[in-house]
Amino acid sequence: MSRLKLLLTVCCFLGFIQIQAQKKSAFVSGKVVDENEKPLSGVSIIILGKQTGIASSDSGTFKIKVPAEKSFALVFSYAGFKNDQRNFYLSENEEERIIVRMESSSKTLEEVVVTDQKERKEVGLVRVNPRNALVIPSATGNVESLIKVIVGSNNELTSQYSVRGGNFDENLIYVNDFEIFRPYLVNTGQQEGLSFINPELAGRVSFYTGGFPTKYGDKMSSVLDVQYKKPKQFGGSVYISLLEQGFHVEGSSKDEKFTYLLGVRNRTNQNLLSSQEVKGSYVPSSTDIQGVFGYKLSNKWQLELLGNYSRTKFTLIPEEASLTSSVFSPLFSANLGLDVFFSGREEDRYSTNMVGLSAINQVNKRLRLKWMFSRFEDNEKENFDIEGDYLFGERDFDRSKPTFGLIVNPLGAGAFLNHARNQLDIVDWNLSHRGSLDAGKHFIQWGATVQKTIINDYLNEWEVEDSAGYVLPYIPDQLNLTRVAKSTADLDINKFSGFIQDNISFGNASDFTLQYGVRFNYNGLNKEFLISPRGQISWAPGGKKDIIWKFAAGIYDQPPFYRELRRYDGSLNTAVKAQKSWQVTGGFDYNFKGWDRPFRFTTEAYYKGMWDVNPYDIDNVRIRYYGNNDAVAYATGIEMRLYGELVKDAESWISLGFMKTMENLNNDYYYKYKNAEGDFITPITPDQIVTDSVRYDVGWVRRPTDRLITFGMFFQDYLSTNKNFKVHLNFIYGSNMPYNIPGSVKYRNALVIEPYIRVDIGFSALLLDNDKTSRRSHSPFRNFENIWASLEIFNLLDRENTISYTLIKDFSNTVFTVPNRLTPRLLNFKILARF
Repeated sequence: MSRLKLLLTVCCFLGFIQIQAQKKSAFVSGKVVDENEKPLSGVSIIILGKQTGIASSDSGTFKIKVPAEKSFALVFSYAGFKNDQRNFYLSENEEERIIVRMESSSKTLEEVVVTDQKERKEVGLVRVNPRNALVIPSATGNVESLIKVIVGSNNELTSQYSVRGGNFDENLIYVNDFEIFRPYLVNTGQQEGLSFINPELAGRVSFYTGGFPTKYGDKMSSVLDVQYKKPKQFGGSVYISLLEQGFHVEGSSKDEKFTYLLGVRNRTNQNLLSSQEVKGSYVPSSTDIQGVFGYKLSNKWQLELLGNYSRTKFTLIPEEASLTSSVFSPLFSANLGLDVFFSGREEDRYSTNMVGLSAINQVNKRLRLKWMFSRFEDNEKENFDIEGDYLFGERDFDRSKPTFGLIVNPLGAGAFLNHARNQLDIVDWNLSHRGSLDAGKHFIQWGATVQKTIINDYLNEWEVEDSAGYVLPYIPDQLNLTRVAKSTADLDINKFSGFIQDNISFGNASDFTLQYGVRFNYNGLNKEFLISPRGQISWAPGGKKDIIWKFAAGIYDQPPFYRELRRYDGSLNTAVKAQKSWQVTGGFDYNFKGWDRPFRFTTEAYYKGMWDVNPYDIDNVRIRYYGNNDAVAYATGIEMRLYGELVKDAESWISLGFMKTMENLNNDYYYKYKNAEGDFITPITPDQIVTDSVRYDVGWVRRPTDRLITFGMFFQDYLSTNKNFKVHLNFIYGSNMPYNIPGSVKYRNALVIEPYIRVDIGFSALLLDNDKTSRRSHSPFRNFENIWASLEIFNLLDRENTISYTLIKDFSNTVFTVPNRLTPRLLNFKILARF
């Protein structure tokens, strides 16, 4: 009996221990998002080996009770996404917070391609994943780097881009519905600082290459619409590279009423610029801080504050430059060189700050109202005094001679002095209202804006050129400046604009959509009132082929801001009117399968007819307008893009475009003169007598942005045995572009910049994955989601791309062109950690 009692006691004790052990528990909480940081609701979350579990909330959050003091795994599954398994070992009552980023499977990509109907139906719309901005190998490493793959580029040092024959000033940029401005005095890509858009803060990026709807402002080329993330829980990232460093944090309060995003970046291009042809001391630096703060007052009211401060400094103390160009002709072949020895310095300062406040009122499920107020300030200073002595002639490239690399047959010599004291201050105040109404098949949008811009500008530039002991232009007994630009301006400009737009869906499956609207704009400076109707349609015929046809047409006007007002001599023409265009675009969007993987192919053809055009020249990134409306122009072309997994589970895309853009200036003619014998005289000398002349009209010429072919490819791959080792390839090709000889009517845009070819490649390795079970409790990396290391090779082919030309005269007054090159092959190392 005693043995039986003892046995029962032991069994009860063991059972009690087991029960107590089973009661030991912990918690895992967090959020489930997709590759674009969009929350996923209804994700199944179960403990491996169990039959039941929980599902993520509408905001993607979850909290699940799990066993403690033992190893276990959570399995996250969602239709169209790859299952994600996370392993844990937690102490009793411990709670671990994680972020689960689910990766699209091949099936998922197919579903996204099919169901993302807005992108497919809107003309010119391209969605860009901002997370690729820190992955794509590029010298700037920003969202605009992804845009350049789509539209092409000719300068890796700038974040600016040209779309369908337009220049940099014809592109609109919005962040959270606030229009963004950039510095205006920047002359070269070397001087540029950070782009306004912080890719680590960006949530959704929409890029319109043309045909954009009336809700967007008054520009003629493109729209980049960026919406920053709305975080639900704490997270962040840190990255360090040889060119740029930065970090960001994000999070929300427990009740999710208050959210915040904060990012800090610092960039220096010193490693890039140290290899430039102009040798010297480069001290470039750029810093910016951005924040987005939101507060939910109630279920119907929400406030949001966007703030930014950016400062860029550029100091250059040039020492020398050695440029070389080859000339081949039936009469003359040589390797021409230009050696310049500098003294002096350049100091530029650019600072911008912006604050924007918005109040959103969700009146009901159908009606949404938004009020916005913003202030933008831009302060720019450009100071330089640079003197140079140059020798121009034939360079010796025979390594067996002691004169190797030297100029052995001088053709010209001289000196120059460039001086500038420029200052530009701009303050822009903006008050806007936007609204939308969901009325069944109709989705109506409207908006109105009042804008006040105050501009204070002081311009003082002059140049002196001395060729072979004579100051140019040479006038006996006088000392003349080669070029002078002086002006002061104090402008107060008021603008009013607005729009109304209706979006109509027909058919049960929304296979036919119609979008139409009208914009208005009034400019108080030139007293011009503009009306711009726009519309587009899309049609999905159905059937076996998943194809959507679309067409858009409209008026796109561009009122002058500031740069368009300034003439070559620095004076302002406040009577300059808006440049105007009518545009038509048509194309299709086709989803198909290849190699058992989904692909998407898009094609769009377009034509832009322009009048009241303000002609301009481009030198590096500096745009110099004529300051009048005395030209007509056109641009026409076709663009094709392929999206998909060229390598399974690795997104890539290819873009190919053909384009032609021409312009015809009013009164652009020149004369050829004849002597008494009827022969043309070139050039005219004092001993020759002109007896007759013939007028020649120049007519249509290439615009500065004319480029027949553009090709871009962003390609990703990985080791077949380990996906933690990846390669990213960025390839851009652009055929030749024209370059203008300043002051020449006969040879306007007659010079040719050779094709731009750029290949950047990056190799990345996962140093720390999201499996936290093997990390110690006191490890400094315990809360990190992942850490990646990348090695990037810029300009893999080491091609000497040309950005502009230096014009040099020899002793006989013949003009030669010497190319200014961009960056050679360079290495960059980067570490990126997310937590």
